[in-house]
Amino acid sequence: MGIQEIKGEDYSIKYDRESVTVLFQGELSLSGPAEYAPIVELLDEVANPEPPTITLNLKNLEFVNSSGISMLSKFVITVRKKKTIQLLVLGSKDVPWQQKSLKNLEKLLPTLKLELE
Repeated sequence: MGIQEIKGEDYSIKYDRESVTVLFQGELSLSGPAEYAPIVELLDEVANPEPPTITLNLKNLEFVNSSGISMLSKFVITVRKKKTIQLLVLGSKDVPWQQKSLKNLEKLLPTLKLELE
C-alpha cells in the first residue's frame, strides 16, 4: 500500500510511504486529542521505523487550531527523542499562521529543516 489517507470534512492527510512524506491539506480544526488520534497514530506509524528523513508538507494547510498545533508539536518532540530522523517541514509564506507557528517547531527540534516557499 503506497499511500495512506485520512479524510475529514475540511481536510485530507496523505502519507506516501515511498517518499516518507505526509501531505496535509485543507483546514484542521478538530476538537481536542480524541479527534486528532487517527492523525497521531498515522504520524507515529511514520516515525516508528525511524526513516532517515520524514517530510511534513503543510503548504496547503490553510488553517490549524491550537489542538492541531499541539499535535504537530508533540510529533516534533517524538522525532527529537528518536535522534536519528531528519525532519523536513515544508510551508507556505502565503498562509498566515505558518510563518510564526512553524518557526516555533524549530525551538522544539533544532535540527528541523523548515522551508517556507
